[in-house]
Amino acid sequence: MKRASDLAISSCAHLLYNKELVRYLEEGRFDAVLTDPVLPCGQILAEHLSIPSVFFLRGIPCGLDFEATQCPSPPSYVPRAFTEHSDRMNFFQRVKNLIFDIPNYFLCDFAFQPFAKLASEFLQRDVTVLDLLHQGSIWLMRLDFVLDYPRPLMPNIILIGGVNCAHKKLPQVGAPVLPYHFFLCQ
Repeated sequence: MKRASDLAISSCAHLLYNKELVRYLEEGRFDAVLTDPVLPCGQILAEHLSIPSVFFLRGIPCGLDFEATQCPSPPSYVPRAFTEHSDRMNFFQRVKNLIFDIPNYFLCDFAFQPFAKLASEFLQRDVTVLDLLHQGSIWLMRLDFVLDYPRPLMPNIILIGGVNCAHKKLPQVGAPVLPYHFFLCQ
């Protein structure tokens, strides 16, 4: 786990401190950055370029997606990962849910601290990963309330995938060898 984390930090640092690439991106006048916020390197770059970011994700460890989007996530209602609870819990299940949530505060600081340090150095100001994630303009979330519990969503969160999409058959032109299908997300 440590080596994978070190590799991600190293790759991000090499991207951010590649002067030729960053100059190209600055001159390119891009409209937005499409990135996965689990590794916040794309968001650091978007912050540097002063352009909006679009996040494409399933979820962020430690519930940072809840915090960054300011979605309500009280442990008395929203089940935590690995508890196997639904959104209808008795008192003892709610206590267990709260206990499962406590290590997240320490785990997140440990896991994302190197990115916060890199971002602070690169952007030349104090910044946390949560500060970076707050800047996300649109969150494209691969949630499916058949698999996941229902939860409150903010207006900039767009659900993609699963029951949020209608299965449509492509119009037939000629005689294709294989039937092609696609999903339209609403």
